[in-house]
Amino acid sequence: MPPFFSPLPVFTSAILLRATLLIYGLWQDAHSPLKYTDIDYNVFTSAASLITHHQSPYDRATYRYTPLLAWLLVPTTFQTSTSSYSTWWFSSGKVLFATGDIVAGWLIVLVLTRQRGMRMDTALRYASIWLLNPMVATISTRGSSEGLLGVLVVALLWAVMGRRIVLAGVLLGLGVHFKIYPFIYAPSVVWWLDGEEVGKGGGKGKGSGVLEMVRRFCNAARIKLAVVSLLTFMGLNGLMYSIYGWPFLQHTYLHHVTRIDHRHNFSPYNTLLYLSSSSSTLNSSSPSFPSPLHLNLESIAFIPQLFLSAIALPLILAKKDLPSTMLAQTFAFVTFNKVCTSQYFLWYMVFLPFYLPTSSLLANKKLGLTAAGLWVATQGLWLQQAFQLEFLGNSTFVPGLWVSSLLFFVTNAWILGIIVDDIGSTSTSTSTSSSSPILTSKSLVK
Repeated sequence: MPPFFSPLPVFTSAILLRATLLIYGLWQDAHSPLKYTDIDYNVFTSAASLITHHQSPYDRATYRYTPLLAWLLVPTTFQTSTSSYSTWWFSSGKVLFATGDIVAGWLIVLVLTRQRGMRMDTALRYASIWLLNPMVATISTRGSSEGLLGVLVVALLWAVMGRRIVLAGVLLGLGVHFKIYPFIYAPSVVWWLDGEEVGKGGGKGKGSGVLEMVRRFCNAARIKLAVVSLLTFMGLNGLMYSIYGWPFLQHTYLHHVTRIDHRHNFSPYNTLLYLSSSSSTLNSSSPSFPSPLHLNLESIAFIPQLFLSAIALPLILAKKDLPSTMLAQTFAFVTFNKVCTSQYFLWYMVFLPFYLPTSSLLANKKLGLTAAGLWVATQGLWLQQAFQLEFLGNSTFVPGLWVSSLLFFVTNAWILGIIVDDIGSTSTSTSTSSSSPILTSKSLVK
């Protein structure tokens, strides 16, 4: 009998976990007033239904995504003479998202074994953090599309580290079109792609002037990545704009700059967004009503977020360890985002298998347990306050919800500091060890 941490048992267990949750979800939706299916899934499928009737997906209120997502979910609108079959067709989108989880897990294994030289059984242990994670499986089977994002970002990492530059450019452009936030990975990938990283030996150009530095920076791999990703992104946007016009730009991109969603939002901006939302409602009904929030902080909240995730962390860390840097970037992006929901946690969880093997969170069990305990406890405290507000009707905005949001933010900021310190302490000599043969430029040349 093969050990559990071999491909067949791990992936079979991952598939069975999701299949069980899908079946349970159908039962809960049919018998409980508290539905298993995420409300976002109803938004997705309603938009898909509009497409089948030759209408715009943006005619569905709160659809804020690329039309590609609605196109992918057209099968959910199929109807048959048997209601049970129609129910299964309606769930086909959840199957697609759950399948994305599995594919992302397989790509994690490929990166760990082929790019980082890890043994298969060890790689599967770390990949199980994603594959066998009940939170990951539940979110996808409830109808969240984050599993598809997991595939795109891990495939991007796999393509970059495997020197598949054209494919990496296509994946980067597609990922940014699909969900915007993967653009933060572009600086890290570009910074990591030295001439030596792609086997060109471009790191030893003659001269040291500004023009020579620019020439060495603009190597073939970087130029190819930039051109292909830009063409992919602009091509998809041009296609969608030609079909759906201004509503595509407004709802897919511009909305996220000024969005004031406060429900299910772990961010410290939660209360401010609630006040802004209330003010907006009053102003819409009475234009002369003066808004007390003239600063529009929700519109500039992205400044510290983007500085950390798209500038500082890539420049400081990317050359040391690209996969772990992508974790740190995503963790910072989610932590400092003005809207932070449970689905967003999957954005960084998919990178944990790359970071944890050499992390202090595993090396120091006390530190690791403390970090995990605080992350769960502060999140639980926030959920308790949110339950009081949304289900029992008690006003817990201040101090309960606000204080718990601050505690969760501080905990995440502390964990981010640990991650950054771990990556920063990674030395080039350590990265070139025989156990990790494709981590640095020298090993790639070999």
